[in-house]
Amino acid sequence: MLTYEEQLEADVERAFREGSMHFEERSSVHRTLRKICADLTQLEIPYSIVGGIALFFHGYRRFTEDVDLLVTAEGLEQLHLNLDGRGYLPPFAGNQSMRDTETGVRIEFLTTGGFPGDGKPKAVAFPDPVAVSVEINGLQFLQLDKLIELKLASGLSNPRRARDLVDVQELIAVLSLSAEVADRLDESVREKYRELWQIVQDFPE
Repeated sequence: MLTYEEQLEADVERAFREGSMHFEERSSVHRTLRKICADLTQLEIPYSIVGGIALFFHGYRRFTEDVDLLVTAEGLEQLHLNLDGRGYLPPFAGNQSMRDTETGVRIEFLTTGGFPGDGKPKAVAFPDPVAVSVEINGLQFLQLDKLIELKLASGLSNPRRARDLVDVQELIAVLSLSAEVADRLDESVREKYRELWQIVQDFPE
């Protein structure tokens, strides 16, 4: 089976179609999102959607090739025990991602208590999805403030995750977020938020 990323690379026309359907919420990524969330709900496993697809539903509509979900370690273990017959390729040892066998889309799991970015202990950790979720279109998404906080912590701790800082900057611009959002974030990332907010004010498009 070709992965979703390989399918896009192998067929330019398909890549364009998927890009167009993504913004209509009909792409393979959206189909996989609805499928895995339905399975998690059926199994009574709390989850919260994070990453690029969460940005999309919060109002910053950009393309993404995968689905990122926040679960507890117990929830992830329960899911792995109930994968048979649900249409997923199980993860390799030491890997927390799996694939939708129909679409080839990767599903990445982040677990409560882990750390964003470089994976090293820091003030900001992945929270319990039950405490930080908001319902949008019938699905559970990470609250916007928490999404911003995690992306800032990720981008600040890992230069390879600089895209996370760009995502926050674009959220500020697209949603016209205020400087006061910084007051609701962990102290370790407040100054970076204010810096990105000021850039948006100084260089409006």
